[in-house]
Amino acid sequence: MSNNASPLALTIATRESRLALWQATHVQTLLLQRGHRVQLLGMTTRGDQILDRSLSKVGGKGLFVKELEAALLEGRAQLAVHSLKDVPMDLPAGFTLACVLPRGNPCDAFVSPRYASLDALPHGACVGTSSLRRQVLLHHLRPDLRIKPLRGNLDTRLRKLDEGQFDAIVLAATGLERLGLQARIRHIFTPEQMLPAAGQGALGVEVRSDDAQLIAALQPLADAPTWLATAAERAVSRGLGGSCSVPLAAHAVWAEGGTSDQLWLRAAWGDVHGRQPLVQAQARAQVTSTAQAEALGEQVVAQLRSAGAAA
Repeated sequence: MSNNASPLALTIATRESRLALWQATHVQTLLLQRGHRVQLLGMTTRGDQILDRSLSKVGGKGLFVKELEAALLEGRAQLAVHSLKDVPMDLPAGFTLACVLPRGNPCDAFVSPRYASLDALPHGACVGTSSLRRQVLLHHLRPDLRIKPLRGNLDTRLRKLDEGQFDAIVLAATGLERLGLQARIRHIFTPEQMLPAAGQGALGVEVRSDDAQLIAALQPLADAPTWLATAAERAVSRGLGGSCSVPLAAHAVWAEGGTSDQLWLRAAWGDVHGRQPLVQAQARAQVTSTAQAEALGEQVVAQLRSAGAAA
């Protein structure tokens, strides 16, 4: 911490699932290392409580953040840590993403007690996921599969798999890795097989937009390459409706392993009813600012729309 920066007393609002607590504790540790005093405020959100319906039918990703935002507004907490893919594309007035941390594994993982890969599943096998993106990409790869909804935190999803409710499930690889559950992963899909969701694998820290001191204190945690890549991805989602009711993938990578400032953005949109084939688009551009990242995203949105994608 610089000599002119004062340590802050902070409370992090977090969901109470194991993965959410890991994420909040990770940010807590980074802030403690910089001399701040940090405690956690565990909360249960509407998204955690409603497990019998898909998110797209009950209010979308905002169900996971509304209670945390209320804690920020009321001063019970100063920051909230989110999986960036769960953060709505446009935050309510008065809130901002103060920083995005270095990204973990952005890819999806195939998890099954009996089968080594998607290709090894028998005809008509049952795969669990409630992500519309994963549903359309799975159907693109294996039209014969039965896709059943799967809600709940990571441990709940694994328990349902182990109880025999599914032949396999698809989860974010980074969540399994962060909880030390790598052994459950049978196969990690490449982006060519299954393009990730916007922001997948990254953590975002949300604060009140008027808390300039905290925003400044969080900047050493930020990772500029991840921030710009996810800004491009989120611009694609924003341009096509920005919610979990749109079956959309968007993933950006830096050329030459991050040594170049050229960003390669790919996106895919699918019709969850199977009436249209998968629509894909991509573009590359020199990106050194958020505005350039978002412009790249808008370029890809235009391609998707011209090819038939709809919000």
